[in-house]
Amino acid sequence: MKIVKSALALLILLSTVTYTEAQTGASVSINSIMTGYLDLKNSLVTDDNAAAQLKAKALYDQITTVQTKDMTPKELSTWKNYADKLSFDSRHISESQSIDHQREHFASLSKNVYAVLKVFQLNTGPLYWQYCPMKKASWLSDKQAIENPYYGKSMLDCGSVKETLTAAK
Repeated sequence: MKIVKSALALLILLSTVTYTEAQTGASVSINSIMTGYLDLKNSLVTDDNAAAQLKAKALYDQITTVQTKDMTPKELSTWKNYADKLSFDSRHISESQSIDHQREHFASLSKNVYAVLKVFQLNTGPLYWQYCPMKKASWLSDKQAIENPYYGKSMLDCGSVKETLTAAK
């Protein structure tokens, strides 16, 4: 009986470790994309087009190296639907020296990152889906306070929070 209990405990432990490892690949990839996106957003908030280029290049690299083998079917379907769009916008931002052009692509990038994060639900803290009525575009932020990436310092607090993505449990 003691051997059976020990074997059962070992089986449960191995199942838990396997499940945790399976979740790690997708969550690490998506969380690195989220972090890269927020870094890019912060560069646009400060009107720093050179930093935005560098952050977008790092984001592009993260997007193109996502490992999909550990994704659920729903996650994989979502990723396949958005990966090229995310790559396209991040690459264009990284290649442009015009902050206005970078911001145009950032609007599309934001919609697509939001769609991916809604499915994966892996954020470790709250994220705020914010909206700029002047630009008619949204973005994600890890801060509730508005810091508008579309107008930067000229209209830093233009916008409002439209939704809060709560932290994953």
